[in-house]
Amino acid sequence: MRTKRAVVVASVGLLLAAAPAWAHHAFSAEFDITKPLKIQGTLTQWEMINPHSWFHIDVKDRDGNVVSWLIEGGSPNQLIRQGITKYTVPIGTELFIEGYQAKEGTNKAVGRNLTLSNGMRLFLGGSAPGATEEKQPNK
Repeated sequence: MRTKRAVVVASVGLLLAAAPAWAHHAFSAEFDITKPLKIQGTLTQWEMINPHSWFHIDVKDRDGNVVSWLIEGGSPNQLIRQGITKYTVPIGTELFIEGYQAKEGTNKAVGRNLTLSNGMRLFLGGSAPGATEEKQPNK
């Protein structure tokens, strides 16, 4: 009986330990490399939460209607290492974002980089190809 109980407890422990791995995903699990996009919009909300940050932006479509988009970025730690903080991109900032749309075709994407209206380009550090700045060796 003790052995059975120990096996059950160990199994439950392993399942709980593996839960964060199930919650996290690779780029190709959710986003489509064949659906690159460039959008321009206004930042309305920014969630700096683990494992990914989320940029909520309002984008005007061809008819002038405002459409909300959800853009995935890297973890807060990745963004901070890339030089992006809440003070870098305040709510109301106009953003130009390059990334890849979600496979299901919704208004959700993973961002590769964003460019501010002053021309400053920032890498989003997430799972998108090219989302982190390549460090060049000193010559």
